[in-house]
Amino acid sequence: MKTVGLLGGMSWESTASYYRLINEAVRDRLGGLHSARLLLYSVDFEQIARLQRAGDWAAAGTMLARSARTLESAGADCVVVCTNTMHVVADEIESAIAIPLLHIADATAAAVKDAGHSTVGLLGTRFTMEQDFYRERLERHHGLKVLTPGEDDRKAVHRIIFDELCVGRIVPESRERYQQVIARLADQGAEAVVLGCTEISMLVSPSDVDVPLFDTMQLQALRAADWALGERDATQPQASSALGACA
Repeated sequence: MKTVGLLGGMSWESTASYYRLINEAVRDRLGGLHSARLLLYSVDFEQIARLQRAGDWAAAGTMLARSARTLESAGADCVVVCTNTMHVVADEIESAIAIPLLHIADATAAAVKDAGHSTVGLLGTRFTMEQDFYRERLERHHGLKVLTPGEDDRKAVHRIIFDELCVGRIVPESRERYQQVIARLADQGAEAVVLGCTEISMLVSPSDVDVPLFDTMQLQALRAADWALGERDATQPQASSALGACA
């Protein structure tokens, strides 16, 4: 079994779920008392969030690249960045290490295509929804059509992530707001919706909406388990495990 390096803390609410999901996958596949070989580097999210607000992606990239090198030096065989937004600096991280970075958008796109969808709605922080780094990877690398919410909906989605979900607050009214946003994306032609923030599945579940949801956190965690166990090409997760409760 290979060792997975988790670059987390953005936020720790979702990073804790990565630890659980990867260990559950290894236990279920190997049985007995087996668990995953994991290393965790958890950053102080406030420092990253300040750089996000300032648009200082270069400094953020330098910080996360340094953290990824620490994981590599400690014995990690790959790096998993436990957040969607900070894949904006994925190139900087990859260039700083000699081990693979398992990109969250690749695991997500493989599951979406395996389920037969070609047009998806994308929810996430405003950085993920408005910048090209994520949408372009889904479109150019994987041939998907990506729809994003209107401006007012983007602001609401972003605010709920940072003001509520990242600090562990679950507000029923916010769930209703997300349901409305997802319904509008479906009306625009989205066949499914990508939960492009690792905290969103804390708020919205498949039973809350009428279209399939793809939980990027779950998909990336299962891809990491696949990779660690060497069971198959980790860029092509099995539909039964990759979609899980989000089908």
